[in-house]
Amino acid sequence: MTLHWPLDNSYARLPPRFYSRLAPTPVAAPSLIALNAPLARDLGLDPAALAAPEGVAVLAGNALPEGAEPLAQVYAGHQFGGWSPRLGDGRAILLGEVVARDGRRFDIQLKGAGPTPYSRMGDGRAWLGPVLREYLVSEAMHALGVPTTRALAAVATGETVWREGPRPGAVLTRVASSHIRVGTFQYFAAAGDTEALALLAEHARARHFPAAEGPLGLLAAAVEAQARLVARWMALGFVHGVMNTDNAHVGGETIDYGPCAFIDAYHPDKVFSSIDSYGRYAYAKQPQIALWNMAQLASALLPVMGEDRAAAIAAATEAVHRFAPAYRAAWEDAFRAKLGLATAEPGDAALAQDLLDRMAAAGADFTRTFRGLASGRAREEFRDPGAFDAWAEAWAARLGREGASPAAAAARLRAANPALIPRNHRIEAAIAAAVTGDLAPFRRLAAALARPFDDDPSFDDLRAPPAPHEEVRRTFCGT
Repeated sequence: MTLHWPLDNSYARLPPRFYSRLAPTPVAAPSLIALNAPLARDLGLDPAALAAPEGVAVLAGNALPEGAEPLAQVYAGHQFGGWSPRLGDGRAILLGEVVARDGRRFDIQLKGAGPTPYSRMGDGRAWLGPVLREYLVSEAMHALGVPTTRALAAVATGETVWREGPRPGAVLTRVASSHIRVGTFQYFAAAGDTEALALLAEHARARHFPAAEGPLGLLAAAVEAQARLVARWMALGFVHGVMNTDNAHVGGETIDYGPCAFIDAYHPDKVFSSIDSYGRYAYAKQPQIALWNMAQLASALLPVMGEDRAAAIAAATEAVHRFAPAYRAAWEDAFRAKLGLATAEPGDAALAQDLLDRMAAAGADFTRTFRGLASGRAREEFRDPGAFDAWAEAWAARLGREGASPAAAAARLRAANPALIPRNHRIEAAIAAAVTGDLAPFRRLAAALARPFDDDPSFDDLRAPPAPHEEVRRTFCGT
């Protein structure tokens, strides 16, 4: 029996040089680990059918749904600042696109689906750890209100993947508004293929920013979206870890959760990725890297922005220069909300930065400090509570000028500051248990992260920072 999915394939209608057509490589013994039933229903898919053997076969890559035109996309990218002219989906296959109930179009992609022409000697597979990490973190980001790719399902393959040693294999079904990256534009720009650039720009504009006009409008909209996205990351203490241009989504979604992490004890220079030797993608550097990535998008789009190159450069430069004020405005809005403020005053940014500086000096926990503002327990995160108290006087005065009741301010604080994030040590513990066959910690953590703003006493242990022996200092891509 062939499982029916309402698939369309607009990317497959682009010229063949945009991709390589191939089917996923079947796996030995697929079994369902997790299925995101609410997301399935939003996409117009039947969760029960997906969980049945025919559905699991599709999610593992052992069968194709009716209407699928599987392909691996080609792209290029700057990786840690170094240029790679040909990258592409080395372990992912795009099955097609679903038009959801609200009319939006979403890619359905299998990660870990086997080798492709872009695998660069890799096996094209994924092991269980990175699959569970992306499932947990991407769904948490969605619940936290951050634009992101999402996880529809995770499937065990019944096969062994070799990394540092033998690991259980798995496949993630990823859902995204598209998989178009800055590096996709760079690939065709580097090849001098202006026809493909124009087609891609129009495809991306229609897909993500239909109100924008032409390639310049696409660039301006992408800059604004990226500025808002990174401001949201900063407000959560999120470190992406590998902000290469091939991981910069043109529509402004968080994509590729390899060595990502959330900060526990706050410091602006935090780096987790094991391959980020020089701290290029440290927490505090993320805004400037996002700006740099948008400059690369602008450069790639120049050939299709009109025959007057000088005018095109001037217009593209102006669009890229909008990043800084857009980011600053989004950052101030986010941190004003994190301080429980409903109005704006000129000194709000300085007030927020003063708290961050004091947190860095004290090693205060990022999430617990901001959440503690609602309960009066934020000062407990400081080794010297007096450092917090000195700041809290100015904060109390600022709240007082708004005239809001303490209850109203507390409600705003709880709405803006999560009680629960995907803490690195909890993710690692869930992965370690899953490798032994125990999925209970993963399922419990996934259930908790679906409601990150709730004060649920049954999840108190998941809100605790790591003990010294639990602290995760390095995260890994898993490729």
